[in-house]
Amino acid sequence: MTGQLAHATGESESVVVYGASGHTGRFVVAELLVRGYRPVLSGRDGERLRAVAAGHVGLGEGELAVRPAAVDDPSALDRALAGAAAVINCAGPFATTAGPLVEAALRAGIPYLDVAAEIEANVDTFARYADRALAAGVVVLPAMAFFGGLGDLLATAALGDLSAAEEVHVAYGLSGWHPTEGTRAAGAVSRERRGGSRVRYSGGKLEYLRGELPRLDWEFSESMGSRTVLGEFTMADVVTIPSHLAVPEVRTYMTTEAAGELAAPGTPAPTAVDGLGRSAQTFLVDVRVRAGGVERRAAASGQDIYAITAPLVVEALDRIRTGRTRAAGLASAGRLFDAADFLRALAPRLTATL
Repeated sequence: MTGQLAHATGESESVVVYGASGHTGRFVVAELLVRGYRPVLSGRDGERLRAVAAGHVGLGEGELAVRPAAVDDPSALDRALAGAAAVINCAGPFATTAGPLVEAALRAGIPYLDVAAEIEANVDTFARYADRALAAGVVVLPAMAFFGGLGDLLATAALGDLSAAEEVHVAYGLSGWHPTEGTRAAGAVSRERRGGSRVRYSGGKLEYLRGELPRLDWEFSESMGSRTVLGEFTMADVVTIPSHLAVPEVRTYMTTEAAGELAAPGTPAPTAVDGLGRSAQTFLVDVRVRAGGVERRAAASGQDIYAITAPLVVEALDRIRTGRTRAAGLASAGRLFDAADFLRALAPRLTATL
């Protein structure tokens, strides 16, 4: 396992997980422990954080440090990050948390990674911190998650040595979508910022539109077949992919069943069905890239979009800590890493076809 390489020469490194008591944060804490890191649990609710720490007592990892901190308290954030090798932000809405935590990471001089799926929050991070992160020599990696990070890696791997394309299409084949409390909160913030408009990436820029999303049929692989999807169901890939690839059109699609469950107010939160805490949800991400008139494809499949975010972001952390990066400062996953090698490293939890 790559984490073993990172820690073979000395004491395991501490990594602050902000939002450690949330649904995705708990997966990230567990993944860090498996990889040999020492998670430091941080966030706004000390009682919930201590409950997470108590759940790991007696499992051989030792007592987990708990450092509560509010995002509007810079001194508390500085204390939370003191002595850490990196910080992973799992606490949405990221429109509220990303800025203060990036600032704290820059003050501490440590890498910052987040799992933000909010389009506008990611746009803000790229716009505000690209120059400062480069000047400080600090890696800032936004959207290192199922939405934003995985699509970017697949599109980059599909292009190979090319750095430009005419179009990128990312279709999400989800068996369903039971959203977490954090997903609902982040969605509410995004809708408020857009004033009821929807967003797409066309002509090399974000456009805000009114009207219903188009429906079309998408041919996934044989395991999923043809499914009806919502076109222009825009996710964070429209920020990460064009941040380093010259591509004027980036479109993302979502299966109608999953979109319907996400929109329904009564859809319950995810329920664990295995020892890893994963839900029964399965996914297939199908990426098609048109470059020079030729279509290139890449796909990835697995179980539970929230659970898979943990190996994605911790693999990224491993590669940053061991110098396996291709860029400095602020960058998306596709620019920062060898995309094909990164995807292969996630087997067997992620099956990638390149």
